[in-house]
Amino acid sequence: MKIEEQFNNRNVSDNGYFMVDIADYPTTPWGKFKRVMQRTFRGELFVGLWVVMREMLRFNIHTVQYPEEKMPIGPRYRAVHKMKRLWESDTERCIGCGLCEKICISNCIRMETKIDENSRKEVTEYSINLGRCIFCGYCAEVCPELAITHGGEYENASEQREHFVLYEDMLTPLDKMKAGTQEEFEGFGAITPHEDERVKKTPLAY
Repeated sequence: MKIEEQFNNRNVSDNGYFMVDIADYPTTPWGKFKRVMQRTFRGELFVGLWVVMREMLRFNIHTVQYPEEKMPIGPRYRAVHKMKRLWESDTERCIGCGLCEKICISNCIRMETKIDENSRKEVTEYSINLGRCIFCGYCAEVCPELAITHGGEYENASEQREHFVLYEDMLTPLDKMKAGTQEEFEGFGAITPHEDERVKKTPLAY
């Protein structure tokens, strides 16, 4: 049969349709009870119970005992921000350029600066409202000094909104600077290690 004839033929009686045998809905309480029992104790119920029992008896359990155990996250995971310090002087890296504040699409970064006695810009107040932040990573991407990056701490639950804007919690502590344990990032757009071996050429025809 040609395609034109197949679409022109509207007779569907010879195409293998069959009527579904649907029983009448019971009206008596005893009929309703029997229907519930018939639908409950079918083979699908025992198949589901067997699948649950089989997974329970396996020894290679994939459940993570949170918060004692945590899943590893990637090096470019966009979690709570980290403010970096200079290795030479332990001072803040932020120069107060305001690029992070301007590019923030959720309008959650606030910065106030002033000119110090050496005619240099100094950051007097810096806050990030984590309650509004969508963790897009634009602030870390445009920062020319890599002063703001995204860390791996994703647990930022709190009972008060004031805890979401504490700059001191995001700044690297001085004891970590003395111990030399401040993590450095090449930037938000940097590729992960050993990524060159994984890159494949795009199959283009030209």
